[in-house]
Amino acid sequence: MHTESESPDQAPTAETGARMRAMLVRSPTAIGFVKDGVFEVVSEQFNHLFAYDEDADLTAQSARKILVSELAYTALHERVLNAFHAGRPLDEEVEYVRRDGSRFWGRLQASPLHWDAPTGEAMWIIEDVTAARQLRLQPTWTAKHDTLTELANRREFERRLGEHVGSRRHEPVSVLWVDVDHFSTVADNMGSEVAQHFLYGLGQMLVTKVRASDLVARMEDDRFAVLLPDCDQHYAQIVAEKMRSSIAAYRLRWGLHRTRVKASVGVVQIQQTLETVDSVLAAADLACAEAKAAGGDSVRVFVSAGGYEELAG
Repeated sequence: MHTESESPDQAPTAETGARMRAMLVRSPTAIGFVKDGVFEVVSEQFNHLFAYDEDADLTAQSARKILVSELAYTALHERVLNAFHAGRPLDEEVEYVRRDGSRFWGRLQASPLHWDAPTGEAMWIIEDVTAARQLRLQPTWTAKHDTLTELANRREFERRLGEHVGSRRHEPVSVLWVDVDHFSTVADNMGSEVAQHFLYGLGQMLVTKVRASDLVARMEDDRFAVLLPDCDQHYAQIVAEKMRSSIAAYRLRWGLHRTRVKASVGVVQIQQTLETVDSVLAAADLACAEAKAAGGDSVRVFVSAGGYEELAG
């Protein structure tokens, strides 16, 4: 029951605080709130990540404690402020030190609580990426992956597609060609850094729309391809439409930047008349071009030389 001295805005404050504490205790994410270089409060997982516990909490400790040197801390602080003043969060990999002195690489995602107060309190989310970083540094990884999106690159996609073209196996195999509509406008209006983060997020979202046995690749610029083994044209159309609608619903939120895009998708099932990797990709690209010519945000299916089938978009 409200007391007479309580205003409607004040009443929920205690409950909101309790919710925040419960979230910080139970959240599997390492979250810390930083103000003036000091951790105001951190999640339990944040403490665990840096080998702290109930007897030695990072709350009220200097953020300098988790950086490997004073120089590293000063440089990070400067990069954070520069990013915030530019209206964007900081998202980069940083080397950290645990309480026991061991080091690891973490992905830091930092943003101010209020964009109109970039020097005020900020939220840090840190994820241990040591293993992923080591993997990315291996020559075999870089030869097969696109460094920006961490998806397969064109060379790896063509290699995997080549295993199916001309195969005597009878299971159907399909390919999707995804081209973001008017993406150059996003890059021109929002800058290359925002565009790159958008492509990364978009690529990761596309992976969630396919099976583990499928392959999503960034072919060039804002164009992606999807290899769908054991998938005929009918089911490939379903996947394509799901991707088209997911892209249309996808929102890029990067600091003060907000945008959305749509995409055209071409579909082709490997057939006897498509005897090479290049011919399969050309067919998928042609179907995608037909979708673009129809106004974009749609799906077209390559059915035979010079023919297309429309899927509602």
